[in-house]
Amino acid sequence: MALTLGQVLLQAGQTMKDKLVVVFGGSGFLGTHIVRALCKDGWRVRVACRRPHRALALQVNGQVGQVQLVQANIRMPASIDRALQGADAVVNLVGVLFEEGRQKFTSLHVRGAGLVASRAAAHGIANLVHMSALGADATSPSRYARSKAEGETRVRDAVPDAVILRPSVVFGPGDGLFERFAALAVLSPVLPLIGGGHSRFQPLYAGDLARAVLAALNTPQARGTIFALGGPEVMTLKQIMELVVHTIRRRRLLLPVPWFAANLLGWAGEIAGALPFVTPFLTRDQVLLLKSDNVVDDSMPGLADLGVTGLETAQAIVPDYLVRYRPHGQFNDEVLA
Repeated sequence: MALTLGQVLLQAGQTMKDKLVVVFGGSGFLGTHIVRALCKDGWRVRVACRRPHRALALQVNGQVGQVQLVQANIRMPASIDRALQGADAVVNLVGVLFEEGRQKFTSLHVRGAGLVASRAAAHGIANLVHMSALGADATSPSRYARSKAEGETRVRDAVPDAVILRPSVVFGPGDGLFERFAALAVLSPVLPLIGGGHSRFQPLYAGDLARAVLAALNTPQARGTIFALGGPEVMTLKQIMELVVHTIRRRRLLLPVPWFAANLLGWAGEIAGALPFVTPFLTRDQVLLLKSDNVVDDSMPGLADLGVTGLETAQAIVPDYLVRYRPHGQFNDEVLA
């Protein structure tokens, strides 16, 4: 006799919750970690993304049938409604660090975030976790930061009980921070320290951010709260780059770049990014972001308020996934002086 999915899970010693969570943007860097954590916690997970065929690997994070992939675009209300059918909770991770094609700050961070929240409300879903950014500020000179702040407002207007998470820069395998600098260091003997490299960050491990998302979904007391999330240590841009070059065993010149020259680099990056399949190494909007520190305001609720402790440091995690950028990879045991 064929076994049902429930019987298979029971025999495997696993339990699956009756509740279904829809993760918009679950196929990206953050989504990979968050979907894995949701599966381990027993949620049924529906990953809504623009190109499901590129996210097939997510299905191995759970038991048979635990992860479902659906096509959705948060710029299109009908596709959002299809993804939300029968859902109990929603996590919106959709975001971009630079604009290209139709993927604009306003269309994704503002209108898209508002659409996800309003359609969730229409489906009677109040358990919504929205991923914002620590630099979200309606008065910021950065269009990215302003769009994040406006998106928060639209989410709260539609779902007052929504939990908003504002993380600092996030690191982990596949990130756009340490891996980005490591890839640049492989190609260039010089790494630019924008603004002298004094900008401060509080890098947060993607796995710890995933734990925060779980806590936000599972803790009714968290509803309606904005949480500022940062890792266990504050690092300057220069310290981040020093960790990268030390880890990948490459001696590189860290060259301070004044702000006016950084704007020129950002302009050049935008021109390069206009080419097909080219990711801009820097944009003028990112230069504006770097002029402000990206650290947690201790007056706001944070990870401890969500019960997330024992945070991983960059020094403990980064070497494991940057080893492939070393000359001769894992076989290089050289220690730079």
